[in-house]
Amino acid sequence: MQVDFLNLQRVNESFGSELTEAVNRVVSSGWYLLHTEVEAFEQEFADYLGVRQCVGCGNGLDALTLVLMAWKEQMGWQDGDEVIVPSNTFIATVLAVSRAGLKPVFCEPRWDDALMDVERVEALITERTRCLLPVHLYGQTCQMERIREIAKAHGLKVLEDACQAHGAEGVAQGDAAAFSFYPGKNLGALGDGGCVATNDDALAQQVRCLANYGQSVKYTHLCKGVNSRLDEVQAAVLRVKLRRLDKDNARRREIAACYSENLKDRVTVPLMPACPSRHVFHIYAIRTDCRDEWQKSLKEKGIQTLVHYPIPPHRQQAYREFQHLHLPIAEEWGRTELSLPMSPVMTDEEVEAVCRAVVNEE
Repeated sequence: MQVDFLNLQRVNESFGSELTEAVNRVVSSGWYLLHTEVEAFEQEFADYLGVRQCVGCGNGLDALTLVLMAWKEQMGWQDGDEVIVPSNTFIATVLAVSRAGLKPVFCEPRWDDALMDVERVEALITERTRCLLPVHLYGQTCQMERIREIAKAHGLKVLEDACQAHGAEGVAQGDAAAFSFYPGKNLGALGDGGCVATNDDALAQQVRCLANYGQSVKYTHLCKGVNSRLDEVQAAVLRVKLRRLDKDNARRREIAACYSENLKDRVTVPLMPACPSRHVFHIYAIRTDCRDEWQKSLKEKGIQTLVHYPIPPHRQQAYREFQHLHLPIAEEWGRTELSLPMSPVMTDEEVEAVCRAVVNEE
């Protein structure tokens, strides 16, 4: 049996005519930016998250960057001030810090779940630290209660990278959270999109201004902004998909539970949180010392897998100034992680085929 890692065509077809109707509604309206679909989605997603404000933007990287830019202007942060980030994450987390003129400081993750190790954070705080930037990696929620305690004790901001954790319990508990709506996300658009979620009205207003050329009134520019807007088509699509997000996440948990039960004696499976709703399994990440060989062999058996993320940010050429750092836990995750197929439209037969293929791997 051929099992795709993620078949977006099947995911979108599962919504029947709803997506087509949503897109046609926008096309017929004659409004394609900053109109009623975006306004409606922002309110609906804010209500879903339990926050006061949601500001749509172009993508998840922009969402992170815009928050840091806004705080830098509001709080008087200086170029080179520090943001503590996990050492194992998609590079966008770190790029956002650089784009805002700030300096990333890498915190190693925990061995068991790859999330930022909060017990290591305080040792990294200096007089130039301004923000903690935890990442809800693979769809699992970080220890936000402890992170907020540390931030409060040291007068720091907390920005959550929630780009992989749509619908996870405990998300959007910091000062702001950034989301991506890249098509492959648990809540994915038909193109790029992102948003900032916050209870800080002043921050939301500043982010909205920055994202629209630095203007709140057309042709009156209050700051040096950028062009980063969620368009009406994507907002309309996201409104449809948001209504099914909890159901789709529940299916992901079912698949993850099946994987873990069948594979726990064969490979290192993800740590399952005590509260199941704190993990939405954007990625089901196993670990094996034979990762590359297994990926090749599973492909030959018809099972498509991916690797997240083989080269940590500090080892990337783009960040060669950090290549002297030795961050063994992030590097070990990059060497051994393998992502199994995960999709809310996977059939039981496909899940069983994946389990059989892994169990029988040599």
